[in-house]
Amino acid sequence: MSSMLKYVMSALALGASVGVASAQSGQPGYHVVRQIKFGGEGRWDYITIDTAGHRLFIARQSRIMVVEQESGKLLGEVPGVDGAHGVALDYKTSHGFATAGRSGTVTMFDMKTLKVLGSHPAADDADAILFDPVSQKVFSFNGDANSASVIDPVSGDSVGTIPLGGKPEFGVSAGDGKLYVNIEDKGEVAEIDAKARGVLRRWPLGPCTEPTGLAIDRVHHRLFSVCHSKVMAISDAEAGKLISTVPIGEGVDGAAFDPGTGLAFASNGEGTVTVVHEDSPTQFRPVATVQTRRGARTIALDPHSHRLYTVTADLGDPPPASEQDPHPRPPVLPGTFTLLVLDR
Repeated sequence: MSSMLKYVMSALALGASVGVASAQSGQPGYHVVRQIKFGGEGRWDYITIDTAGHRLFIARQSRIMVVEQESGKLLGEVPGVDGAHGVALDYKTSHGFATAGRSGTVTMFDMKTLKVLGSHPAADDADAILFDPVSQKVFSFNGDANSASVIDPVSGDSVGTIPLGGKPEFGVSAGDGKLYVNIEDKGEVAEIDAKARGVLRRWPLGPCTEPTGLAIDRVHHRLFSVCHSKVMAISDAEAGKLISTVPIGEGVDGAAFDPGTGLAFASNGEGTVTVVHEDSPTQFRPVATVQTRRGARTIALDPHSHRLYTVTADLGDPPPASEQDPHPRPPVLPGTFTLLVLDR
């Protein structure tokens, strides 16, 4: 090996180690670099990144907001999504799919024009949704129906149902024909064969209760379930078992994993993001707590820029608890809905 090549390799290694050390120390670390106020009415849920089109799809109660990443400009909306939760994108067909929880349907739209192409039945409380590249199908996870709907990305029609034996929350595709989904009311993960359309196995998440967001490290087969019991539960997907937990903040709903930095993220409604570093496939530790804003509970990661995106609004005081609603949510103050961009 030439001395010049040795020098270049040493410099690259040093740069990588400095980058990891910086992320681990939290200095300068992630922080909010931009806030973009959109206003408008309604609550929100998942954020989906269009990595090819450099856009954000933000579920916003009755529609899907489409935002240009770099400028923060609102490009348009997909209307008529009653109880919007999530978005899945299929680049081959150029079709997007948005879950409508109140109507138990999935809205199919043109990714380029944002024109609605149809609304198709799924099941009660259609919530998280994903596109699986191996089976070439879209999967809607339906909370109240305890099921997943299998959707043809060409027609938008439901072509099957997978009983899940509990209330599904967020799901991920492993890219090898398997899907994983948190089962919120059971505190477990279910593994699904996407082509056979059935549950292969499931395992408990120990001290984790009410797992919501889920992220995956596809290289090391690790799953990151974030839980209302203020832990991130990390599973070995090959072995089908829990291997570690780390503490996170309160009111979590979203998770992300960055394969480029080995960082996992939990977005907590208390107004923080917990950053966890994967030191090795068996060693994980929290390395930073990033301040965001109260209510910023969902998150999306751009794997190319490593930027994080979350959304929130100014919140009022919640109404008194009642027998009908023991845990009332605070009202959203009109005109305050805001996109937060986090960078290092």
